[in-house]
Amino acid sequence: MASLQDQLSGLVYSTEHGDICPDCHHPLDDCRCAEQADAARLAELDGIVRIRRETSGRKGKGVTTVSGVPLVESELKALAKTLKKRCGTGGSLKEGVIEIQGDHREVLRAELERRGFSVKLAGG
Repeated sequence: MASLQDQLSGLVYSTEHGDICPDCHHPLDDCRCAEQADAARLAELDGIVRIRRETSGRKGKGVTTVSGVPLVESELKALAKTLKKRCGTGGSLKEGVIEIQGDHREVLRAELERRGFSVKLAGG
């Protein structure tokens, strides 16, 4: 692991190129870190979309999480938007996991199966 001084002394801006990515040290226009992270996430998936209801750490409020969707980030955002509209609630997309407010497991299962995904209900 690099020392604290090495970590803090990295280049973050160049007058020639503008902002610099802290990970790959290329200009942000040429940075491919997000694409590589997305490809790594897709490589780990087994092709089964898992839907579960979670309440832990949410002060008793339940959310339905959809994980394991084999889509790239931009397509995943569009899918999250349509699922939120379908359920009529809010939600978010965090680290490849779609969170929908409330318990909508059956609605989400039907919609995802209609779109051709293999779906499992996970958890309680």
